[in-house]
Amino acid sequence: MEIKPIKTRRDYAAALKEIERLFDARSGAPDGDRLEVLTALVTVYEENHHTIPPPNPIEAIQYYMDSRGLTRRDLEKYLGSRARVSGILNQKRPLTMEMIRNLHKGLGIPAEVLIQPYRISKNAA
Repeated sequence: MEIKPIKTRRDYAAALKEIERLFDARSGAPDGDRLEVLTALVTVYEENHHTIPPPNPIEAIQYYMDSRGLTRRDLEKYLGSRARVSGILNQKRPLTMEMIRNLHKGLGIPAEVLIQPYRISKNAA
């Protein structure tokens, strides 16, 4: 396989097949160098053609809670009262800009994730 830019799905599939063949190549050897270049080309292609949308803001908050062992009570300092935390996590209330800023600054959740639109339950309080 000649190394060239990946422009089509066919080019992409061929590059993946070649990467699989070269997977155990030694670093610094010709096949290892070829593997490194192909991997870089595939990465660029995937970044341009296989974008992953940001997660739902509430799912992101729940992930941060789970991964850091946080409780709903821990969120009160970022969102407000227990009822407000419950309303947010149950998607009955929207996040406000102040809440987004607090979660971003306090927990490190990317603001671009938190500002994504999400569905509020029709049974909102």
